[in-house]
Amino acid sequence: MRLFFGGDVIEVLGLEGLQVTARSERTGEFSAIPLGRLAAGARPTEPARTSALDGVGLLMASLSAAQRTTLRERAGHVREVLSGFRAGHADSALASEPRPGFDPGLPLKDRVSAKAAELGVSPRTLWRWLNAYRESGEAGLIDARVVKGNGSRIDPRWEEAVRRVMAESVDASTPTRSALLRRAAERLVAEYGEGTVPVPARSTAYDRLATLAKGTNAVSGSAKARRSIAQRPQGTYGRLRASRPGEYVVLDTQDLDIYGMEPVTCRWVPLQLTVAQDLFSRCIVGLRVTACSTKAVDVAGVLFEAVCPPLEHATRPGLAPYHGLWEEVVFTEDGDGLLPGRGLCPPETVVIDHGRAFMSAHVIGVCTRLGMSIQPAQPKKPTDKPTVERFFRSLREGLIQHLPAYKGPDVHSRGEAVEEAAFFYLHEVEEIIREWICEVYHRREHDGLVVPQWPKLSLSPLEMLRIGLARAGRLRMPASPDLAFQFLAVKARTIQHYGVEVDGLRYNGPVLDGYRNAPSPYGAGFGKQWPIHVNPDDVRFVYFQDPDDESWHALEWEHAPALSMPFSSEAATYARRLAARKGRHIDASQALSALLARWDQGMVTDRRERRMAVRLSAERSALALPLLPEQSSLTAPPELRLVAELPAGDSDQEDEIFDVPDGDDFYADAFEVIE
Repeated sequence: MRLFFGGDVIEVLGLEGLQVTARSERTGEFSAIPLGRLAAGARPTEPARTSALDGVGLLMASLSAAQRTTLRERAGHVREVLSGFRAGHADSALASEPRPGFDPGLPLKDRVSAKAAELGVSPRTLWRWLNAYRESGEAGLIDARVVKGNGSRIDPRWEEAVRRVMAESVDASTPTRSALLRRAAERLVAEYGEGTVPVPARSTAYDRLATLAKGTNAVSGSAKARRSIAQRPQGTYGRLRASRPGEYVVLDTQDLDIYGMEPVTCRWVPLQLTVAQDLFSRCIVGLRVTACSTKAVDVAGVLFEAVCPPLEHATRPGLAPYHGLWEEVVFTEDGDGLLPGRGLCPPETVVIDHGRAFMSAHVIGVCTRLGMSIQPAQPKKPTDKPTVERFFRSLREGLIQHLPAYKGPDVHSRGEAVEEAAFFYLHEVEEIIREWICEVYHRREHDGLVVPQWPKLSLSPLEMLRIGLARAGRLRMPASPDLAFQFLAVKARTIQHYGVEVDGLRYNGPVLDGYRNAPSPYGAGFGKQWPIHVNPDDVRFVYFQDPDDESWHALEWEHAPALSMPFSSEAATYARRLAARKGRHIDASQALSALLARWDQGMVTDRRERRMAVRLSAERSALALPLLPEQSSLTAPPELRLVAELPAGDSDQEDEIFDVPDGDDFYADAFEVIE
């Protein structure tokens, strides 16, 4: 054959041992070339021709055990015809070989006739086997039709019409199989004319449709899942790879398939779960269960827990071990660094979706102040956050479906009278989820956690965290309780002689004495105004950082002493609107007192007011703010007083105390479901 080698075209003339004799077509000189060198550096002068050997590996690998046995027996018969021995040579001859009729001295034609009579096949078939064996060896004796099948006899234009109809029905309601096939047939008639494209029989069309629609939910399954499948990336999937703990943290919110009850209005409410997941170890580093909907302050609270997790003795226990700055002062690097009761390292990059709560200026400002990058996922592509989506499924299948008041993933899966089952309050649901994450999810093996050096080693999130610490070391970052104030929304205000005014409410405190009517040192967006940190879940206080010593101080609202509980800014705005609707002069303290009095009597009128009452009923705020000295008087627990027992026999006074006016039943609307 002719080859390109060493910048010249050579012709191979002979092969002797490991030496190749070749002649140069340019000079006509002969040379001996080592076979290995020729094989490594030569290439053919013409495109490679397809031969029967192409795809031999695929054909051999696709054979079953019985087909392999049949192939070996047929190859033995062919070798016996060609050489007189089943093995193909006399060195491995059997005791009875060569047999009469297959002696190598006999003509090949006679041996072919004897073998054809022995196997019961025609001599023509045996000659075809011989030619195939000579050309391709044992692989030439394989019947490719058995492996590859007969192919499809359906017109490809019909299949293309079915595919286009399925693609156009992604956003529509799920059709039946007959309706989809009818639309495809109508499209073929419109494009090619009546009877031009043959339509397969009903059973054949249904079988082919099942093949084409496999994995698409085109004619069965959830319509929401069908839209998600259609938006999958085309081609090879990419993935976000984390090399150490804390490099990427994924945030997402999911509706929980369970009802909960809030303790103020005694109504059923849907629950939402917001989590922060460390991508490297799959550990959950922060979570928050909210009623009805998630707000920006809830997302900031989840981020704060990831950055500065609660201590072991706190109300909410930590989710994962801590390896940031010291919980205790130590002078050694021995051990795995997993101190009990603290969380993971602060995130470097936060992956979020395009929800309003995640894309709010509040959350973006928090990440900017702490030096965390934000990486938004693509809209309507849950495949950009596959790890946290899989966690939500594990939570539903491993915990939520076993709890009372489980309502299922959709209305078609909901049981009858779910609201009549036992229930949990909001804070109880969060405690149960936290305990399940700490005791079950973080400690069981996770299929997505792989160390490339040991690909078959089963790992749990906590074990993966230890591997990450051994690989990248501990992350040293201060975890001060005052860091919680950095997660509050910031509003620029001037400091007047009466204090500061935020959303129509005036706040004051001794710390402002040196800064009244003075410009701030902050420029840019503040414009010489002072940054005031506001907690939207409690308007009784705003927070101010003294620039002299960087200490934090709480500024008290002037009417805060009239309130005995936290009050949100949303409720304050709603109270003023109610007062203005009644034509009254708007007084902030009176409006709030009136609204609290109505809620205390169970008079919650519309859905929006119910949602605010639900937010108010939460026993924990989204951010665990440290208690400042200015707040000691308003945050003290209420004083418990003993009431003297009624005199025996004084039934009239007893009835007067417990008497309820007719038609004013406090629990008349209890157990109502808020959707």
